Amino acid sequence: MKTGYFLVALVAISCTFGSPAEETPAGWYLDGQSLVAERRSTHAELEPARNVILFVGDGMSFATVAAARILEGQKRGESGESNLLYFERFPHTAFSKTYNTDRQSPDSAGTMTAMVTGVKTFAGGLSVDQYARHGDCEASQGRELVTLLDIASLAGLATGIVTNTRITHATPAALYARTPHRRWESDAGMPKAAREAGCRDIARQLVEYDIGDGIDVVLGGGRRAFLPLEATDPEYPAIRGLRSDGIDLIEQWQERHPEGRYVWNLEQFREALNGLDGPLLGLFEPSHMQYEHDRADDEAGEPSLTEMTRESIALLADRRDEGYFLMVEGGRIDHAHHGNNAHRALTETIEFARAIEAAHEMTDPEDTLIVVTADHGHAMVFAGYPARGNPITGLVRSPDAEGKPGELQLDDDGRPMTTLRYFDGPGYRGGDRPDYEDIDPTDPDFRQEATIGLRSATHSGEDVPVYATGPGAEVVHGVFEQNVIFHALLQAHPDLAPLAGQLIGDEGLPQWSAIRADDTE
Repeated sequence: MKTGYFLVALVAISCTFGSPAEETPAGWYLDGQSLVAERRSTHAELEPARNVILFVGDGMSFATVAAARILEGQKRGESGESNLLYFERFPHTAFSKTYNTDRQSPDSAGTMTAMVTGVKTFAGGLSVDQYARHGDCEASQGRELVTLLDIASLAGLATGIVTNTRITHATPAALYARTPHRRWESDAGMPKAAREAGCRDIARQLVEYDIGDGIDVVLGGGRRAFLPLEATDPEYPAIRGLRSDGIDLIEQWQERHPEGRYVWNLEQFREALNGLDGPLLGLFEPSHMQYEHDRADDEAGEPSLTEMTRESIALLADRRDEGYFLMVEGGRIDHAHHGNNAHRALTETIEFARAIEAAHEMTDPEDTLIVVTADHGHAMVFAGYPARGNPITGLVRSPDAEGKPGELQLDDDGRPMTTLRYFDGPGYRGGDRPDYEDIDPTDPDFRQEATIGLRSATHSGEDVPVYATGPGAEVVHGVFEQNVIFHALLQAHPDLAPLAGQLIGDEGLPQWSAIRADDTE
């Protein structure tokens, strides 16, 4: 694959679509490309990035960041408000607009697709454009998008995906899978018509991913989607696989990568790191990995997000002269929010920040671009008038004469309330309020109150923060569409944007079909 520089024509398009009907996949792509190129042109000389790392805090809203920074400080015995999470010290910040092409409040599939392809799409679609239809296999064929992982693999970079969710979950899957339905994680989860039309499930697409040299490091949860129905899980014998096709994809991955290592527990993971020359696949749970709060109770043991990040960077750092691309997702922030469990959402965010700190300390700021963002927010409310130092997950106490937490702030009916609450979700109690004389809201298992009852809390539609440091971070400022993040990452590395240009077809954006074409060699 030739990866030298060449000129790519930029089409100047104003990013002001009047309506969804006026949007096109090429329009999204060219808008983002032009905006980043224009911002880069205002700097006399920007150093190229050798390594590119994208951190995604799933569901990490502004309120989540603010509350997590306070909790982190309070865990050290401080009041917390003046604390900063590690990534909040990065010099470049922006606001990312998260809506999908069909939703004001988005989902992770459409938002991650925007960040890794440069093209916005519909909720539930993974790396297919908005002309595909949700759940329609045939309509998605020919609508597949090229991802940053594809381009990095073709350019000869080492690549890695780290998450504490299922590896087949929406955020990581958008990098390697193309499907009109994010729930098609195993073949058993797909309708017969989709299988007959030629669509492959997400787990199969991961194992069969063969672009460039494949993916060097894959770490997360989700073993069940890789195991047949008759197979028992190695950690939980009562749990069986989910595949109806009878294929053991873990065995298949090992056959495809005889020099690689597959691991499913902490001891195996640490042993595999010694002298490993091939790829690494780690699947540490049948479904999602443990919350950080609960991880110590896992009998088989599993690595933290920080340890997975640290070891992935160590494995990737010297594998290719061209550098590496790594995506790390703190995915369980989102899951705790869905359950109205603020404590776990915040402790997940703190662990996410630790992983970023480890990455920043292990890399050279002169050659590694690190971008931290969220795919979407959550409708957690940070409200009331609590005093400085008031426990962030506790009841609102107004400041006394010395400014310290004093009397409880009460609602119109004379009842106390918590600082953190949710708009909707399972914390709704049928109109009743918790009895805080008997219930401690700082208990890690407490579900914060919700105004409207839902089995699972919804996402929110507001902008999310973006933080960046390293070569190319200068373009991260202001308010922009979420697909701009792709172009900021792409144009930071000297080999990626030219290669993406080679793949551009008649529609004005990189074509999935071009990856297999001889003329890209």
